[in-house]
Amino acid sequence: MAISAADVNKLRQMTGAGMMDCKKALTEAGGDFEAAIDILRKAGQKVAAKRADNATNEGVVLVAISEDGTNGKLVALACETEPVSKVADFNELAAALLASAVAIDAADKETLLASTLADGRGAQEAIVELTGKIGEKINIAGYENITADKVVSYVHSNNKIGVLVAFTNVNGTDVTEVGKDIAMQITAMKPVALDKDGVDAATIEREIEIGKDQARQEGKPEAMLERIATGKLEKFYKENTLLNQQFVKDNSINIKQLLEQTQKGLTISTFKRIALA
Repeated sequence: MAISAADVNKLRQMTGAGMMDCKKALTEAGGDFEAAIDILRKAGQKVAAKRADNATNEGVVLVAISEDGTNGKLVALACETEPVSKVADFNELAAALLASAVAIDAADKETLLASTLADGRGAQEAIVELTGKIGEKINIAGYENITADKVVSYVHSNNKIGVLVAFTNVNGTDVTEVGKDIAMQITAMKPVALDKDGVDAATIEREIEIGKDQARQEGKPEAMLERIATGKLEKFYKENTLLNQQFVKDNSINIKQLLEQTQKGLTISTFKRIALA
């Protein structure tokens, strides 16, 4: 049967798919719009499956902080290329996902993917549909949800790095400015943990072995390698755990001391960093 330009345009308005894809789907469906929509959805699933192993290093990171400042959420929607990250449909989907996360207080990425967006579509369904329309792999690369006395956020200017910092023992102190400074430090310095107690065993073991190997190459006696490696591990903690890092704006103090200067007893319970790279 003949497919009119008006029908093609109608399906395009309904789905956002390209004109040629809409015409092909309508032709295959014999003019049945519901069947054509199913065909387009299946096409999106095929594209998603075909590109499943592709790297997604581009995209956007969005943040939402509750009105009372006690909760923060980060969503990173990723794609394959920078031009796609600028497309309106892509950014609208990222915003819709964040809105859904806020609406249901999604605990994790799996909960968010299973949620229903404001327009009635499932989150996973919407991602697959846009994958089919754009022709690139799209996925939620990261999601975080934290609650504390005060949560401060920062999204880097390239919209590819986002940070949440959770403060406790605030006691009415305005920690917005110091929070931004610390969030920017986390963005740049990439701490692996809050304090040395948060560093996982595998990382510690690796750093000790690296320290031993370095000392061995310097000709140090085998009996001294363990002690030398332990000393190097302490340096690792100082450089790579947030509370022990030197404050980038004032190297005379570390982050723990900065917090104490801001408000006695003020501390950070956790932080989250999402980066697309």
